[in-house]
Parts: sequence; C-alpha cells; structure tokens
Amino acid sequence: MPIALRREIGYPGRLVPFLTAMLFAFVSVVPLNLPGFAVVMPAFTLMAVFHWTVYRPDLLPLSAVFVVGLLLDLLNGTPYVGLSALVLLLARATVMGQRKLFINRAFPIVWLGFLVLAVGAFVLFWALVSVMHGAMLDLRPFIFQAVLTVAFYPVASYALARLQRAFLAKD
Repeated sequence: MPIALRREIGYPGRLVPFLTAMLFAFVSVVPLNLPGFAVVMPAFTLMAVFHWTVYRPDLLPLSAVFVVGLLLDLLNGTPYVGLSALVLLLARATVMGQRKLFINRAFPIVWLGFLVLAVGAFVLFWALVSVMHGAMLDLRPFIFQAVLTVAFYPVASYALARLQRAFLAKD
C-alpha cells in the first residue's frame, strides 16, 4: 500500500480487530436461557473474521485468527481443539482470495458473500466432526446454526463497522 494512503493508527487501535474477534468468541459461548439455543449459537467469531478480512486484513493476521479459533474450542470444551482454528483460517484464506469482490460494494453483496462463506464453513465443520466421530452427524443443528449466523450478520457487521470507524479512522 502506498505510504500516502496508509492509515496511521496507534497501537490500541491496531488491537481492535483481534479484541473484537476474542470478544465475539466469548459471546459465542455465553449461555442464554432459551431452550435449545445455547447448543446452537450463531458463529459470531466467523462474522468477525469475515468482516476484518474484508475491510482490514492487515490488522487480523493468521496468527490472531489461529489464537481466536483455539480460544473458541477451549471455551466450547470441544474434544477437537484446533478444529475451529482450522475452519477460521480456511475461511480467512477464502475471503482473502475473493476480497476485491466485496470492497466498495453494497451491503447485500457483502451479506451474500458471507452467506456463501458461512454455508461452506458449516459444511466443512460438519464433515470434519463427522469424520472424527466416525459417523455422519445430524445435519440439522449445523443448518440451524448457519441460518442463525447469517441472520445475525447484519447486526454484527454494523457493530464492527462502528468500531472500525471509531478506532481505525484517519486522525
């Protein structure tokens, strides 16, 4: 990126993408008092990784995505530690390859891109967990979680965009 176009931001501002991804990982595992909903929460962490990869990939490196994915697995208490990290890293790589399709586009185009990414991520996650279990798992919880994730994305995207403008804007 040319020096004249770089955004000069301080160290605290540079941590915003990582901290929001960490916060979204914690929110993803907060139990709600809704019957059956705690088992199938939206994948808020995937939302954060998608947003920051589209708009500021320089501030959410692979190492940060890996750490957030590990944290998510540890918070969930899953026996497959590292699986979320793998899925998030593959999601980031996919978005990086298609990033120019989302820059300066209307929100419905970005949301459609997130829908495609979320479906792919959930199918991959379901397939990997099924292989590790040695049997095909019921696909319905994964589908419901994907639908919730896509439905919640506009709210998460709005919040992340506000944070981006507040902390990462030019001085």
